Amino acid sequence: MLDELLGRAELKARIEELEEEKRHLERRAEAEEERRSEAVRKRQEAETEINRLEDRIEGLEERVERLSGEDSDVSFRGTADLRGARRDEIISRLDSFATDAEGALTAMVRESVPDPVSEALGERAALVRRAAPCLVCVDDAGLVAAALDPPTAPAAFAEWGEGFRLDRAWFVPENPVWVALVRSDLFALGVYDGADVTLVDDVESDVMGTHSKGGFSQARFERRRDQQVDDHLDRAREVLEAHLGGADGAAEDASALPSADADVVVLGEETVLGRFTDLTDRTAAVDATGEPGPALGDAVREFWTTRLWLL
Repeated sequence: MLDELLGRAELKARIEELEEEKRHLERRAEAEEERRSEAVRKRQEAETEINRLEDRIEGLEERVERLSGEDSDVSFRGTADLRGARRDEIISRLDSFATDAEGALTAMVRESVPDPVSEALGERAALVRRAAPCLVCVDDAGLVAAALDPPTAPAAFAEWGEGFRLDRAWFVPENPVWVALVRSDLFALGVYDGADVTLVDDVESDVMGTHSKGGFSQARFERRRDQQVDDHLDRAREVLEAHLGGADGAAEDASALPSADADVVVLGEETVLGRFTDLTDRTAAVDATGEPGPALGDAVREFWTTRLWLL
């Protein structure tokens, strides 16, 4: 009654009306934001698919051109993935090969095939172009003609000698090295001695997966997920830095850890490897899923697998 006499009832009703209009506009604005985010996401997906198809078309065109040219008449005599004892055996065989002076050609081929390889292999040099980057081993009598892809390949070179120039360290560590697997939700650090991988530490984080309808808008979801990934990678860096710095308690058996000047190899998702390049000697993208220990083992096995091509 008093509110009506003072005119406050009408004002309160107007306030409620404005509050409801405000809530309606907020819901409308959030819906518009989500639609814009969805449109942006779809456009990005479309652009990614277009780029993938363009790359695929370009690759197929190059393949057609190659197969319709001089390369079509040659093919690999065989291929194999080498690891463990079989890898060591093949490297030992090549290393034991001996000729007269200047009878064995070794070449690390990266971008272009050097003249000595082209002259030694003739039309089969086209196979080297397909396999590159690769380490080529050929003798002047044509008894040996093979190419390998060393995991830690040397700089490009080409030289004749009495035997093939092979360094086992190009294919497998001779001393223990630090190895790490980094994903957007997992980090695993271990030691690889050339035969076995020992897990030293790991970090697992709860990171949001794909966005579903309802709940957060697409933009809010992506911001929150990006923050979770950043926090996870920061924790992973801290763990890696602590172990590389020789923090106390880094492992139960400190004597089993690599030396202070040991190599550091970080493997994992290509999108996150850039966060660790300043701490590593080399990085490589690998596909390793699952729990920390098995995933790290799979990553190490994939990286230190050597591909063999018989030319």
